[in-house]
Amino acid sequence: MRRPVHDHWFDDIAEFLGPAYLRNAFTKGTEQEVGFLVDAFGLEPGMRVLDIGCGPGRHALALARGGISVLGVDHAPAFVALAREQAAAEGLEDLATFEAGDVRDLDHHEAFDAAICLCQGGFGLLAGTEDSALLTRFAAALRPGGHLALSAFHSYFAVRFLEEGDDFDPESGVNHELARLRDNDGHEIDRDLWTTCFTAKELRALALGAGLDVDGIHGVTPGDYGERPPSLERPELLVLATRPISPLTR
Repeated sequence: MRRPVHDHWFDDIAEFLGPAYLRNAFTKGTEQEVGFLVDAFGLEPGMRVLDIGCGPGRHALALARGGISVLGVDHAPAFVALAREQAAAEGLEDLATFEAGDVRDLDHHEAFDAAICLCQGGFGLLAGTEDSALLTRFAAALRPGGHLALSAFHSYFAVRFLEEGDDFDPESGVNHELARLRDNDGHEIDRDLWTTCFTAKELRALALGAGLDVDGIHGVTPGDYGERPPSLERPELLVLATRPISPLTR
């Protein structure tokens, strides 16, 4: 399998796509996804959420519109700039803040009521070599009783529907594909994409290893989040987990 030349290969794609990223069909279900998580976690105005790998901020901004304070982190400067621009346009700067950074350097301690890592942004693009350490950092950012929502591509779905030209590595779980991208002006380029895929069993083990209680692992499709078992017909897995409350803090 051809390997990425550096860890942050997606930054160049973000720079090329810019706002055209939000034309992709998988971004159109943001409100449904956020609504499901707000209900599942009991999120209310005034709570704090960490959006890990926030991209252009679509989930963070949707949460902020509901009065929830969100910090979005993404390594791609182009996406962070878009998120800040949209927050300013909607007058949400006090609720939705964004910073450029590597998710492997997250250093928040019990600061958030919830954390979300959706659409592979801060988890599925790092070649499958640092999954355990990342989940540990995500968990550390949560207050006791805080919740994590993490989505990932489903290995069994990826293999079952492997497209012509794709290259799935069974050792790492990374699927490599060549995708044609189009920017806002209609210019097209072909770019390599590498996405780590997981089984529900793997995600459960990673979450438990990070000290989280797993509330459920569901089979989902972008824009159609719900509590249903993993399925060979749905491309993603959604982990819902909670940082346990220590008996000493109850």
